[in-house]
Amino acid sequence: MESTTPPAQSGSSNAANPVTSPLQDPPRTVRSAQILDVTNEKVYFNLLPTELTKLAIERGEGAISKMGALTIKTGEYTGRSPNDRFIVETADIKDKVNWGKVNVGISEANYDKLYGKITKSLSAKKELFVCDGFAGADPESRIKVRVINNTATRNLFIYNLMIRPTEEELKTFQPDLTIMVDTECKADPNTDGTNSEAFVVLNFSKKTILIGTTGYCGEIKKSIFTYMNYYLPEKDELPMHCSANQGKGGDTALFFGLSGTGKTTLSTDPNRFLIGDDEHGWNANGIFNFEGGSYAKCINLDPKAEPLIYNAIKEGSVVENVVMDPETKEYDFADASLAENSRVGFPIEHIPGAITSGMGQHPRTIIFLTADAFGVLPPVARLSCEGAMYHFMSGYTSKLAGTERGIKEPQAAFSSFFGEPFMPQKPVVYADLLKKYITTFGCNVFLINTGWCGGPYGIGKRISIKDTRAIVTATLNGKIDGVSYRIDDVFNLAVPETCPDVDDKILSPRNTWQDKDAYDKQAQQLAQMFKDNFANFKDIPQDIKDAGPK
Repeated sequence: MESTTPPAQSGSSNAANPVTSPLQDPPRTVRSAQILDVTNEKVYFNLLPTELTKLAIERGEGAISKMGALTIKTGEYTGRSPNDRFIVETADIKDKVNWGKVNVGISEANYDKLYGKITKSLSAKKELFVCDGFAGADPESRIKVRVINNTATRNLFIYNLMIRPTEEELKTFQPDLTIMVDTECKADPNTDGTNSEAFVVLNFSKKTILIGTTGYCGEIKKSIFTYMNYYLPEKDELPMHCSANQGKGGDTALFFGLSGTGKTTLSTDPNRFLIGDDEHGWNANGIFNFEGGSYAKCINLDPKAEPLIYNAIKEGSVVENVVMDPETKEYDFADASLAENSRVGFPIEHIPGAITSGMGQHPRTIIFLTADAFGVLPPVARLSCEGAMYHFMSGYTSKLAGTERGIKEPQAAFSSFFGEPFMPQKPVVYADLLKKYITTFGCNVFLINTGWCGGPYGIGKRISIKDTRAIVTATLNGKIDGVSYRIDDVFNLAVPETCPDVDDKILSPRNTWQDKDAYDKQAQQLAQMFKDNFANFKDIPQDIKDAGPK
């Protein structure tokens, strides 16, 4: 198979310099170093979690909770800042990127300004932290990533989230991608081409990512994801915003969905083995995780409903923006005063029975998760191949509070491939790849609504995790394959009339509304939103269009 290693990287217009004598230095050390155009006399390389945690406490970056996790506050930025993310417009990628409101360009000249600012700022720090790791569990598809940053906390976070090299691999590590993170480096919107002081700038041509001002750890993770989503299609491999797990018989399932739809919760199933909770690739060998850890939401975390995630919060984990009692060091997961988007980052090994190889067989079941805030979509529907293409391209869900700055309550959103913010190439690229893999390997595809029933957000209630888990289990073990199905007249979906361990009433959302006329009106409005959104796609085969709402 063709190598995935991108061309040799460079920084700004200046010549790039690798770390001095990488073959002679021990893999975990403190020394002076030059990395691209960052020069510093005290650089911590690839420290272990215990060492990073100790330094984080000494530097006043956080505190240790009763559960043993490093607990931090990220300040103003408690979620992704999409308006501050840019892709450098270089000639070699100009015709490949799907430019628009999501993928916003920035000039090479402005990139050079920001590159100069962040390298100067990092060079002036008293000490820096470097973490080397892999993105991609499959050795045939992975890239080598180096993250250099100004805090021990973020170094520990990305240590948990990347795939960790062996000591031997570290000795010869030369990055394909370098990420510079400086929470104290600010842009000037008047001169740097940004929208605020914060910036996340991806330069696919020079294999660099710059992250300034924002302290939200998720920006690092999602930048790596976006980078992979640009390069893997070049190899005819499908990058996916999905979680994955495996049954005892080796059957693999994928869970697509935007943040807050339940990917992590539903894939961390005590009766199945977790492959990964957020980012995967699909190639000729099967499924492979991009990451070596998990980044799970903590708001209202219930040890009974989500025991695997709850018990993963321990020594070595990094907890963001969860309120902690200063005396008892106990968490209040229900307190959203710091952020709705409170999270924990931990290594995959914290999940009992997780598949640490990060690889699985070709999937037998694919689930598209949506959190319908209007309360009109059924909790489960089976999709044909054409229906799968329609809903994959539509990517309907609701943006939930806290996942992006400024989102206070759920808003309807269409995000292609359930991950449009991270998919820089043109939509047809990802759509064609999914069709190829589904038809080649044969998959059952379901649309599962984890949103509201009995009314819209504010009137109805969210479908319980218990019911959703029962529905997911039924799709995975085939227990709803042989039941009777009806076709929803509005959404053109095949809906089962019964499902084991689930009240039949909720399978037809209209039955859960007291005001049936209000339901009909709301359903028609959402159906029209689907149609209006899909009209943005050009040159789509008629059979795929016909698979959507009527």
